[in-house]
Amino acid sequence: MATLTSHTLNGTDGSHAGAIKVKLIEVGGQTIFEAKMDDGGRLKQEIEPSKINPSSIYELTFETGQYWSHRGFDQIMDQIVLRFRMPDPKGNYHMPIIINPNSYSTWWSS
Repeated sequence: MATLTSHTLNGTDGSHAGAIKVKLIEVGGQTIFEAKMDDGGRLKQEIEPSKINPSSIYELTFETGQYWSHRGFDQIMDQIVLRFRMPDPKGNYHMPIIINPNSYSTWWSS
């Protein structure tokens, strides 16, 4: 079983950015899951190894537009999309992200 986790942080005030919708898809293929960050801005999803193709590219999409609109920010980015591979179908993939109304920063750790 692979595990995909994330933590969204609000870069404007340092708070946890919760309740953001997220979706993982295999590019050109199936949707792996749709979920929502919890109130603490965290996500943890287990993925069956049979759903992971080590040579495929995956997209993790964060629907951030509504999050910022509710906070009174004008933004030009409604989504943040991370593209990556999952070479180990039983690996751990942690994709934290610091979000701002018109920018973001991310990194990978296992």
